[in-house]
Amino acid sequence: MQSLNALLAAAKALIFDCDGTLVETPTLYASAWQDAFGAVGHCMDPAWYHARAGMSEDVLLDDYEAENDVKLDRNLAVSTMRSAVLKRMHEVSEIERISAIARRHRGVLPMAVASGGPGQVVHASLRQTGLLPLFDTVVTIDDVARPKPAPDLFLEAAKRLKVAPEDCLVFEDSPQGLEAAANAGMAVVDVNET
Repeated sequence: MQSLNALLAAAKALIFDCDGTLVETPTLYASAWQDAFGAVGHCMDPAWYHARAGMSEDVLLDDYEAENDVKLDRNLAVSTMRSAVLKRMHEVSEIERISAIARRHRGVLPMAVASGGPGQVVHASLRQTGLLPLFDTVVTIDDVARPKPAPDLFLEAAKRLKVAPEDCLVFEDSPQGLEAAANAGMAVVDVNET
């Protein structure tokens, strides 16, 4: 595999996932999802969430319903989860080893965030950490038809940046995101290995 420096030198645009890549949110989300499942009369072990961190809301709820043979009040679960995250947004911090790459390349390469999270939460976490001004565009699950591992989020980011997918370098932390980047025909860095 090419070194990070070689990948960066070849890239014409950078695309970053948000949660778990640019910002430290898995523990916050696990707690918020516990609140959400509690609001609809169910319980969720944080370990269950952590095994699925990076999944979009609908995919995560699909998994829960299938595994437990239940139907949830999805609107209530999602609104409870989002509210819990937003109330604790002050707990969000940047992942400096990755955000430093974005800071170094601001104004050097076009850059986007492509997140499977909802726009309201993604924008709030990027504002909270001061990272939002680094990026030319932010694409969220609200902007595309299909979640990761479909390539939609990354392809939309490349389109907005006006850069061919094969010229983009993606930074990702989740299996679904790594697969989505590959499905988009983009080079990808697994931030868990940086």
